[in-house]
Amino acid sequence: MTKNLSAKDRQVALFRGPAAYSNEAPFHPDTRYPEYPFGPIVGSGNPAYTAVRGALRLLGMDRKNFGTSHWNPLGDVIRSGDHVIVKPNFIAHSHAERREEWEHIITHPSVMRAVLDYVFIALGGSGEVTIAEGPQTDSDFEAIRLRTRLDAISTFFRSRGLKLNIVDLRQHLWQQADGITQKRVALAGDPRGYAIIDLGRHSEFDQYRLSGCFYGADYDTSETAGFHTNGRHAYVLSRTALDADVLINLPKLKTHKKTGVTLSLKNLVGIVGHRNCLPHHTIGTPDAGGDEVPTRTLRNVVQSKAINLMRAHITHHGGLGGSLPRLAIKCGRPIFGESTRVIRSGNWHGNDTAWRMVLDVDRALAYFCGRAELRASPLRYFTLVDGLIGAEGNGPVAADSKKSGLIAAGLNPVAVDTVCAEIMGFDYQRVPLLRQSWMPSEYPLVEYRPEEIVCLSNVQDWRGRFEEVRHRYLTFRPPLGWFGYVEKDKIVEAAG
Repeated sequence: MTKNLSAKDRQVALFRGPAAYSNEAPFHPDTRYPEYPFGPIVGSGNPAYTAVRGALRLLGMDRKNFGTSHWNPLGDVIRSGDHVIVKPNFIAHSHAERREEWEHIITHPSVMRAVLDYVFIALGGSGEVTIAEGPQTDSDFEAIRLRTRLDAISTFFRSRGLKLNIVDLRQHLWQQADGITQKRVALAGDPRGYAIIDLGRHSEFDQYRLSGCFYGADYDTSETAGFHTNGRHAYVLSRTALDADVLINLPKLKTHKKTGVTLSLKNLVGIVGHRNCLPHHTIGTPDAGGDEVPTRTLRNVVQSKAINLMRAHITHHGGLGGSLPRLAIKCGRPIFGESTRVIRSGNWHGNDTAWRMVLDVDRALAYFCGRAELRASPLRYFTLVDGLIGAEGNGPVAADSKKSGLIAAGLNPVAVDTVCAEIMGFDYQRVPLLRQSWMPSEYPLVEYRPEEIVCLSNVQDWRGRFEEVRHRYLTFRPPLGWFGYVEKDKIVEAAG
């Protein structure tokens, strides 16, 4: 993924400031910085802009011009004329249960606006930006646009000559009731189309030790199996992402019930247009070659069989649920429990499936272009994690707010995610997604070792070599299925 490594490739910036955002679209800075390209300041109180700028400064990007009108911190990543894809985490427009809450669930638009200003500077008046995301299959993209004031941001930049597109990368929207799909609506999808990338023997599923009876994103398990059988491990990826010159990844600092955390690596699952090519867990108990639930008990066996019979019934009826599946769920809740209190569907630390899928998607984007051929040159990449208000507990959409005041940034997603997990208070070696991302591969995502990471911060405790920094951290609560497994032994709050 990275060639001709410099010291900056190993650096991770950790800027800590107020755990707050601006709500004044289009989210102008509250200070007239020397490099600001848009004239008088009209905003007030925008801590996110200050934090993003602070992280870029910590990385030493274009250090010689800092403090002048010529400062161009993303200039080493973005060139004039580039097509830049900006990938936020817009999984849903709100918390799964508390519909008025959203700031800790998705990337905040005030963070995106600050990054877009520096993208604008780096493009130098030529090029194109696409804000691209494929939310959760049942999410309302228009509601996300309204809540994040994306159109106000878009209007601001377009009026200043920037070609800016906003694209929902999904092929379908699923309208659901009680968690059961009632209607499927075809969407316009990626205007550039999609490419099928087959990783074959380079997939993390090559020589997979479990049964391989995958459950994907939809009821039809045979469709998922069609993408992962007989040495084929294929993914339907957005050509807007595959053909971009630069990826600016803007994930959220959150926990995730299937992968432990959702940061830079997990955020790229949103570039997959057809979600049922993505294995989420392997059906069955561990003794039967699955990772659906941790242990074989009568309740778990009955629950698994009941769920899979219901999915087969829905598939047989055209993939749409009626009154019978909804009644089954209503009757099953008192017996098997709510998903927020019971481990099911691979929502635990023993999920040996989801992390493989995530790494496959990241490698497919890093190494392949829209023609489904190997890239002629590496994808240029920058990631910045919005953790000003993060999320803990049962993420990604039912998590609780965690005021962290953190913006993390760097050129390598594996390094940034590893540091973020440790700062959250988790042992990265107990998070398979992160542990395995450091393993040797013919398609490596990182080409150095964790101990070579250097952390740069405005917080003394977070400044220095990775092995020194990882002993000072915040105290995020893990998801239910990870509780008691992933946390560090000694809880030490980082100094403010």
